[in-house]
Amino acid sequence: MRWIHAAGRGLLVLVVVMTGYVASGAHADEGAAGGRGPLTLATAGDLTNYLDPLLQGWNRTHPGEKVTLVELPDSADETHAQMVTDLRGGDRSRFDVLNIDVSWTSEFAAAGWIRPLPRDRFPMKGFLKPVVDTATYDGHLYAVPYVTNAGLLLYRKDILAKEGVPPPRTWAELEYDAKTIAPKYGLDGYAGQFLPYEGLTVNAAEAVYSAGGSILGDEGARVTVNSAAAREGIGFLARGVREGWIPKKALMYKEEESKQAFQDGRLLFLRNWPYAYVGASAKGSPVAGRIGAVPLPGPDGPGRSVLGGSNLAVNTHTQHPDSAARLLAYLTSEPVQRQVLTRGALPPVRAALYQDPQLIRRFPYLPTLRTSVLHAAPRPKSPRYDQVSLVVQAVVHDAMTGHETPAAAVQRLARELAAISSR
Repeated sequence: MRWIHAAGRGLLVLVVVMTGYVASGAHADEGAAGGRGPLTLATAGDLTNYLDPLLQGWNRTHPGEKVTLVELPDSADETHAQMVTDLRGGDRSRFDVLNIDVSWTSEFAAAGWIRPLPRDRFPMKGFLKPVVDTATYDGHLYAVPYVTNAGLLLYRKDILAKEGVPPPRTWAELEYDAKTIAPKYGLDGYAGQFLPYEGLTVNAAEAVYSAGGSILGDEGARVTVNSAAAREGIGFLARGVREGWIPKKALMYKEEESKQAFQDGRLLFLRNWPYAYVGASAKGSPVAGRIGAVPLPGPDGPGRSVLGGSNLAVNTHTQHPDSAARLLAYLTSEPVQRQVLTRGALPPVRAALYQDPQLIRRFPYLPTLRTSVLHAAPRPKSPRYDQVSLVVQAVVHDAMTGHETPAAAVQRLARELAAISSR
C-alpha cells in the first residue's frame, strides 16, 4: 500500500474492533477474559496488499483475538467522514482501534472519541522523535505512531548531471533550474500537490515552515500565520505559477497526478512522498535509474517538510482495550515495522530501520527521508483541523491562481483562522 500524508490515494486507515487494554478511566465491563477477544480492522486503500500477511501473522499467534479486515474508501476525506459518523454513535460504534491520519489526532482527542494511552506500554524511545508529537494532544498520548512520512524533492539526476549542476538546496536554485534547464529538455519545471484538497494544505504549510513561519500555536488556540515568513512562503508558490516554472496544469495535481507526470518524464522536479520515488524507480518506469531525492529546499538552504503518516488510536467506547493495546504493540514492533517498509513501501516509525544497510540498499532514499523526518513539523494542531485545512486550501489556491496577492491571502487566512479558533 502506498502511504500518503493525510489525503489522497494510499492513505492507510486501520480501524480495529479490539479486546483489550486496561487504562485509567476504562469501563468496568470491558469484556470477558480480561478484555480480550476478536478484533475488526478497517483500512482505506491497501493498494499493495501488504496488510493481510501482517494480520495473518497476528491471527496465527492470537487465535482468540483474530482480526477481520474491513475496508473504508480510498479517499482520506471519505474515510474521515465515515470514521466521524461512526464515532459519533458512541458505544454503538463498530470501530475500536483507528489508524488515523496524523492530522486527526487532536480533533479526535478533543472530541472525546479516542482515549489516552499509557506511554509505558509502547516503545516510544525507539521511534523517530518527531513522530511522537503527532500522537499527543494537550500533553497526553492519544495514539501510537504507526507510519511516518516526509516530503522529498525528486529530481532528474541524469539531466542535472548533463548540465553539471547539483540538486537545488534553495528556492532560488530550484527556480533558476526550473526556468532555465527544464525547457531545454521539453519538461515542466516543478510541481507539487496544488489542487485545493489536503495536499495543498501540506504544500502550503511546508512553504511557510521552510521560511521560518507557522500557522497556528497553542493547540490551535492562537493564530500565528500573519507574518513575513508566511508571505514569503505563499509568495514562492504563487510566483512559480505566475512565472511559469510551475505549470498551470499542476493546479489540478494530487499525489497520483503529480507522480505520474514525473514518472512519465514530463517534470524536472517534484515534491512528493517517498512512495513516488519507489514508483518512478520501478521496473518499466520511463525514468527508472535516472532519479534522485533530496530534502525540500528553503529560502536559504534545506527547507522543512510536514510530517505525514498515521497513528493508531483506541476508541473511547471499545469493549476490549487490552487486545487493542496488544495489537498496537504488535503493529509497531520492529519485525512488523520492517515488513511495513518491505511489503508496503511505507516509511516506518522505528528509528533503527533507517540505518539498516540491507534496507538502505533496497530503499536508497532512507537516509534522506530520515533527515527530512527529523527536521519535519506536524500540520497545524487544532481540534477543528478539518475546518483549518479547508480554509488554507481555499486561500492559498486563490493566491496561486492570481485572485489574491500573497500579502492579501495571508491577511485573509489570519482572519478566517481566527474565526475558527474563537468558536
